Amino acid sequence: MNSLLSGHEVITKKTSSIGAQILLIKMISSICRKIALSLSILGISHLSEAQQTIGLFTQEPGSLDGYVLFAPLASDTTYLIDKCGYKVHTWTSAYTPGQSVYLLEDGNLLHSGSANNSVFVNGGNGGILELLDWNSNVLWNYAISTTTQCQHHDILRLPNGNILAIVWEFKPHPQAIAAGRDTALLGGPLWPDKIVEVQPIGTDSAAIVWEWHAWDHLIQEYDATKNNYGVVADHPELINLNFVPGAPRAADWLHSNALAYNEELDQVMLSVHNFSEIWIIDHSTTTAEAASHAGGLHGQGGDLLYRWGNPQAYNRGNALNKRLYSQHNAHWIPAGLPDEGNVIIFNNGLNRPGGNYSSVDIFQLPVDSAGNYTLLPNQAYGPNAAYWSYSAPVQTDFYSSNISGAQRLSNGNTLICEGDQGNFFEVDANDSIVWRYVNPVSQQGILSQGTTTNSNPVFRCTLYEPSYAGLAGHTLTPAGPIELNPLPYNCNMLTGVGEKNLQSSLSVVNPFNSSLVLTSYSGISDADLTLCDVSGRCILQFGEVNLGANIPTSFQLNSDLPSGIYFLKVQSSKQNLVVKLVHARD
Repeated sequence: MNSLLSGHEVITKKTSSIGAQILLIKMISSICRKIALSLSILGISHLSEAQQTIGLFTQEPGSLDGYVLFAPLASDTTYLIDKCGYKVHTWTSAYTPGQSVYLLEDGNLLHSGSANNSVFVNGGNGGILELLDWNSNVLWNYAISTTTQCQHHDILRLPNGNILAIVWEFKPHPQAIAAGRDTALLGGPLWPDKIVEVQPIGTDSAAIVWEWHAWDHLIQEYDATKNNYGVVADHPELINLNFVPGAPRAADWLHSNALAYNEELDQVMLSVHNFSEIWIIDHSTTTAEAASHAGGLHGQGGDLLYRWGNPQAYNRGNALNKRLYSQHNAHWIPAGLPDEGNVIIFNNGLNRPGGNYSSVDIFQLPVDSAGNYTLLPNQAYGPNAAYWSYSAPVQTDFYSSNISGAQRLSNGNTLICEGDQGNFFEVDANDSIVWRYVNPVSQQGILSQGTTTNSNPVFRCTLYEPSYAGLAGHTLTPAGPIELNPLPYNCNMLTGVGEKNLQSSLSVVNPFNSSLVLTSYSGISDADLTLCDVSGRCILQFGEVNLGANIPTSFQLNSDLPSGIYFLKVQSSKQNLVVKLVHARD
């Protein structure tokens, strides 16, 4: 992984000799010059030798163009940055996140906010749903935050314009006992999850048009005299009330943290943190059917159609069969993208055998075209394992114990949010990091470059390509880095075509065909030109190139060079740039 600035090599040496001190200074200068010359990455050149801790670290050929949306958990501001790490837009809310945000296709921001509910006090606390226009005007605001319920973690907009939300609901101690909860696992009330579908009305009202409650689909084999008694292993479609792998007396029993919707199947996916499972339920039901075990397209009412990640939760496996570890952001990969229809998950790796480390996993659902899932008698749901997984070369180097997310991109890359550290990075098909950015907003506010922090978490980040409908008609002018006192660097992420002017010092004719034509306005000496394709494979190189001032210079290319997107690196002792170009064959 390339780094814009990874720090000084510090040399300490005790000496009383002036000559030795001078030699030491020369050694440090030489080392710093070598570091500065080695820090060229896509369109980025650092002129400072200060220590970098935040902002843009890496931008290399093969990174997907676009804009990254994120909402620092300690801030009331949501940011949209380009791949140079430059702020292009912000939204301001009256609330800090609670926790997810989405840029909608109509250009509005769907924002969940924290109402600071005094009853439901736990990680992920939310309670506010709101729509903001491009200028942060509140179009609609609705609260799900009382003494008996509170929205938390995730929301999402359905194709019909309604909004799904995860909501805690309050179940008093006696009600939990009557449902068959083991008294040894109960310290007070329980907060099981429900999912509600909210239809916005006006500017501050809503109708609940559909809902599903986990509490309607329980099973327990603890007490035959209580409700929901049965054999857990015989009913994988039900939820074991006494499966409590974490803190046994915690009220937040399930701690679901992500929602996803599949329009083709009309199904909802729920990521259940404390069970280390994902669940899929039928959204085609009525609310009455969702509370039962019959009805809907699959005839199962609101019972689970599918579950995966930890078969211990329904007594059809053991610790060796566990595949998820407190995961987040489970969702179907959208149609049209690589691995479409499969499920991508940020697998946090909390208490993973062999050590705590995170991974991003993709697995294939055992489902037919009608949305029916395969389950063999007395077996756990398949598959046995994910078919694709990313983890760091030194696995423990990549670890976020909570929050976080991942997104499959159109070029086959994967954008990852290592949420605890506010660390966003993009990996290509070879698991190489081609883009990296660290959130510069913490609990103390916007940080100054060089500041070390461990309080800059982000729930997740999302990339929107330049063609995304929600960006249409809006001016996206880079306003420089978010961080205070940023390091000086130059970055050119160029998404259009035409002659490319780089810092008024160099232009490249684009698109190009049989030759590259470059013009330097001030002249460049002893430069290296390297042409790479979108996979990062370098195809052609011209060394020791001298460009006279204001003299167009042509470089002939191979006649069989395929049409497509390429990156031209221009590296010299004074300038390091990379420009994205389009090759159109004659």
